Formats: sequence, C-alpha cells, structure tokens
Amino acid sequence: MPKLEVEAKSFKLREAFTISRGSRTEATVVEVRLIEGDHVGRGECVPYARYNETVESVTAQIEGYRGRVESGTLDRQGLQGVMKAGAARNALDLAFWDLEAKRAGCRVWELKDYLVLGGKAPGPVVSCYTLSIDTPEAMKRAAAANAARPILKVKLGAGEDDMQRVAAVREGAPDARVVIDANEGWQIFEYGERVLTLKEMGVEMIEQPVPQRFEDPFGAITRPVPICADESCHTRATLNRLVGRYDMVNIKLDKTGGLTEALQLRTEAERQGMGVMVGCMMSSSLAVAPAVLLSTGVQLADLDPPMLLAEDRDPALAVEGSTVQPPTPELWG
Repeated sequence: MPKLEVEAKSFKLREAFTISRGSRTEATVVEVRLIEGDHVGRGECVPYARYNETVESVTAQIEGYRGRVESGTLDRQGLQGVMKAGAARNALDLAFWDLEAKRAGCRVWELKDYLVLGGKAPGPVVSCYTLSIDTPEAMKRAAAANAARPILKVKLGAGEDDMQRVAAVREGAPDARVVIDANEGWQIFEYGERVLTLKEMGVEMIEQPVPQRFEDPFGAITRPVPICADESCHTRATLNRLVGRYDMVNIKLDKTGGLTEALQLRTEAERQGMGVMVGCMMSSSLAVAPAVLLSTGVQLADLDPPMLLAEDRDPALAVEGSTVQPPTPELWG
C-alpha cells in the first residue's frame, strides 16, 4: 500500500508576474508523493485564492484522505467520486497516474486507462509566452525582448490603458502571434468597444474578458475574435453553459482536479465543437509535465512557467525557445 507524503514548496520567479488580480514573485505549490516500495508517484498542485484555496486548506483536504489512500481503499478512479474538483484532487490524481506508470514500467501515455480516456502520445509543444501587465512602454520593451517567440500572451485588465498596452506589444513584436487575457478584468461594454480594434491589430483570441456573472450576453452577439473561457470552465459539468457563449475553453489541471477529468473534458469540448487551450497555474515543471501530455493536438498551449522561473525542479522540463518537450520519467509519468 502506498505511503502518502504532502509538502509545500516555493520556487522563485525571474521577475514579478502581474495579472489583473495582483502580482507574485514566487510559485507556491503543494507536492504529493505516493511511495510504494521503490516506486514514487508525484503530483503537484497550485492552491489558488480565486477559488478560495490556500496551501493550508489544500493540504488539509489531502490529509483528510490519508487513511483511505494508505489502506488501499481509495485509488485514482475512486478519487473522482469523493473529492471535489480542484487543486487537492489534482495533486493526488497526478501522483496516482505517476505511480501507476512506475508500477507498470511504462510511460503514462502507454497505460490502458490513459488511452481509453482519449489520451495521446505527447510530442513537443509550442507554448505561449506571457507578458505581465505593466506600463505600455515596459510591455513594449518586454515584447521586443521576446519578439522571436511565436506566440505572446498579453495580460490585461488593469484599466483604460489596455488598448495602448496591446498596441505597444504589437510595435515591439510585429511578427509574433498575439492572444490576450484580461482575467475577468473588463466590463462587457469594454469588450464591445475594443473587439474590432483588437481584430485589426491581429489579436487571435481573447481569454476570459469578463467575470462569469456578466458573460451571458456573449451568447447573443457576434464574436469577431474568438473568446476563451478560463475562470468559467472547470469540469465537464460547466461545459454546457459555455457552448454558444465562448469559442474555446482553457483546460487547467488545477481546475479539473487532475488529468483524469481533464482528458474527458477535452474530448467532450471537442465533440461539442469548441476549441481547446491547455493552460496551467504558476508552478514548477512537475505540475506542467502532465499538461504537456494534454496539449497534444490542441489549438493553443500556455505552459510557460519553466521559462519564467528562476529556479525549478531537477530535472526540469526541457525547453528550447518556446517549445516544451515531453517530461522524462525522472520528472513525471
């Protein structure tokens, strides 16, 4: 039977990371380890205040299932019915996947359950590179410094200078593809006033421009630039209300509560004709690794924490430019 270990860790960022809800200078994560003989399965999650999570609350949720995990009466499949979707379930789910692969002596993407759920063998993934909110002048400099990257994701939602920020990024990196993310920072009228100009600027996608409680009008208006649901999309249970209001969904393991649900959400979103983006919270390579698997064949991937960290796991994900390689077995899976 596996022994459960839970530990909080922090990883410093190269520079402050700022979105509409605030700034951070480090990634704070919770790591789960399932130890069974010589095999260790690991999973990492990021407690997120937007969803009323803290390191303490997530750790307590995981600890609450210690007895059942260590007695062998709760496995990965059982987790789906007893734990709510969120960071705590994600860490346990991923640790179980990693342990299953190590027990079987294969990679996660070779496991029968993974294939049954629609998983595919991973390959290199081209990721967005995120530019934090700053003054237009500073964002232009950041864009110019990263102009060779194929896709820039521009954080917005900090007031009336947002359009100047996009214009500045466009000037700094005229050849890069650009998507934007307001992190619920706009009002619906601001979307209406800005969308045609954004289209003219070559913006390819707008991620979660308004809070969920204000998104209903999206179902009754044309959307010249595709809109992607992030904070509004968690599991398959949230998908039906998004169809017709959004064009894409951003799937994050900390929202779905693990790879098990994420694979099924991706399959169902694609079945309903929605585009898929795979994202992640600010974390180490251990949390990003399973998201690389999920990103095979999707429209967009936003897996840039290994590019933004000053310190990471050893070994970490291999990154060349903006291309993230699948994880080695020493890291995960």
